[in-house]
Amino acid sequence: QLQASGGGLVQAGGSLRLSCAGSRRTFSIYALGWFRQAPGKERDFVARIGTTSTPEYADSVKGRFTISRDSAMNTMYLQMNNLKPEDTAVYYCAAGQRGNPSYRSSWNYWGQGTQVTVSS
Repeated sequence: QLQASGGGLVQAGGSLRLSCAGSRRTFSIYALGWFRQAPGKERDFVARIGTTSTPEYADSVKGRFTISRDSAMNTMYLQMNNLKPEDTAVYYCAAGQRGNPSYRSSWNYWGQGTQVTVSS
């Protein structure tokens, strides 16, 4: 359903753009989001964008990350600027009818994850 890409190795202060491709149905009716999971830690919410709502962000990425969706291309993006070593994690895209940032069970579909590594 969802295919994430765009991860890689970058120095602190650098930028990366993640992409998440899916089906037309998924992108037309579901909220979309990004989560991340660092080694030994829980999977945490990063950003969410609804079909019409204002984007939401975790406090740790506000002002640095931007989530967007291109419904014509059935693709979601996460532009990550001013990256920090603590941003290192596997990043997952997700889609959900409710897509509540606080409840992973509200997300129906998950991508396979893409690794982001930020060196200091």
